[in-house]
Amino acid sequence: MLGKVGEFDLTQYLMCAEQVILPSQMQNTSPAPIEDGPLYVGADLGTAYLVLVVLDKDLQPVAGEYQFAQVVKDGLVVDYFGAVDRLKGMKERVEARIGRTLTEAASSYPPGVPQVEVRATANVVEAAGFECVGLVDEPTAANNLLGIRNGAIVDVGGGTTGIALVEDGDVVYSADEATGGTHFTLVIAGARDISFEEAEELKKTATMQKTLFPVVRPVMEKVGSIVARHLNGRSITGISLVGGAVCFPGMAEVVQNYTGIPTSSPEKPLFVTPIGIAMQHAKMTVEKENVYGR
Repeated sequence: MLGKVGEFDLTQYLMCAEQVILPSQMQNTSPAPIEDGPLYVGADLGTAYLVLVVLDKDLQPVAGEYQFAQVVKDGLVVDYFGAVDRLKGMKERVEARIGRTLTEAASSYPPGVPQVEVRATANVVEAAGFECVGLVDEPTAANNLLGIRNGAIVDVGGGTTGIALVEDGDVVYSADEATGGTHFTLVIAGARDISFEEAEELKKTATMQKTLFPVVRPVMEKVGSIVARHLNGRSITGISLVGGAVCFPGMAEVVQNYTGIPTSSPEKPLFVTPIGIAMQHAKMTVEKENVYGR
């Protein structure tokens, strides 16, 4: 069900991406210059994570950074200045690594978000020092990388679950509902009587995930119910899960059991949508060059 990117299959591609898209606290600012040529940038302002991805002319990941941040809620920017400061810092650190100035970026939004809030996302990108060249809904961005011809793409982020139905390579329906990784954290915090911050760290601890699975399983089933409701009886051959919440083991199996539809997730699902946003930047650049003959 999962496609290929250039000479890499998707798993190899995402494993390579992990080597250059680094957590903010692990950033090495020693210059690693990139040769001249176009660079394509995706800025993903998620509920739980901000992710910045840079692709080269061959659409290979060459740099990036991600960090936990609660500056967006359910697709709405709730901490404008915090979002700008964090994204600007990420931009500057990545620029130091590659020895290039990043001037343009694309970004994304969950399906169904009001246009005024979509514009707020663009404002953050621009205030951070980029020209925001375009915005794309998250499931469509994910499919830029996945290349699914027919099926469903489900992007389970920090606060929302976005679903897109794809026919002949085109998104024919999309929707978004509130449920995601933040809800995992909330139920863990309640079950363990600990703070949200402690629960967030516990959720990401690999040795604890098997123990926590029964606690978060009802949230996974809620994701399955969202998917089933929006399928509304449509016959599809497969579901692809992406997004940071999908990093928690067992999500694909729970959704598959709930819907009865074969369900899979790629390696490093957190990076799929941000990379797809950067690919959208590349698409828009090519289209602009074709229009203006450059």
